[in-house]
Amino acid sequence: MNRISLAIATFNEEENIGKCLESVADWVDEIVVVDGSSTDRTVEISNKYKAKVKVVDNPPNFHLNKQKAIDFCSGEWILQLDADEVVSEELKNEILSVINPQPINGYWIPRQNYFLGKFLSKGGQYPDYTLRLYRRGKGKLPCKSVHEQAQVEGEVGYLKNPLLHYPYPDFTHYLEHFNRYTDIFAEELRVQNLKISIIQTLNYLLFKPAFWFLKTYFRHKGFMDGFAGFLFSFFSALRFPVAYFKYGKKLIRKSKL
Repeated sequence: MNRISLAIATFNEEENIGKCLESVADWVDEIVVVDGSSTDRTVEISNKYKAKVKVVDNPPNFHLNKQKAIDFCSGEWILQLDADEVVSEELKNEILSVINPQPINGYWIPRQNYFLGKFLSKGGQYPDYTLRLYRRGKGKLPCKSVHEQAQVEGEVGYLKNPLLHYPYPDFTHYLEHFNRYTDIFAEELRVQNLKISIIQTLNYLLFKPAFWFLKTYFRHKGFMDGFAGFLFSFFSALRFPVAYFKYGKKLIRKSKL
């Protein structure tokens, strides 16, 4: 049996996938890539690393493909990554040291997020724990929300060395991500059947963004990350009114049908 399997879901990740797979190729026993019918070189690059590639549809809820990748794995332990993440040498060594017979079924891994030329250390962005390492059959994704964590049966531990996350090569890419994320957020409001009212309008346009900005920028000391910390806190707060406006626009369009 394979000892460690890498599970990864992709869609048009030719700029990231090589760096990600390079960081694990010499020490994991199996690489499973579930690709959502990419139109770029993602599959070609993955094949260079002898990955087991499964090409499927690209559903709006990307976690469905992440779970498919997990299901295809045969290793005793599963490491689930995103294409824009890199495993450092220190994290690799720590992972190899903990996957011995013991009662722990999963591990939270701290993550460092790269934004505007630096790794953020404040504003709630570090350690940014994410549950990505677990025994096969003991962990799964609920597949309900864009920012959900895996659910692991049994005891869970914590690792010390961080996973390196490079989500935005530049600010233009960040704005594209922000637009996609607020589209998903607006859809979640629709599923919740949120009622448009004066109270909810004030909540999403004033109270929620103000609370979030004050929390991340001051309470969690985002200001210590300089201008990058300010922009991250600002746009994190801005997602509430933007998603609310997009949701309201959908309701207006639907009412005219």
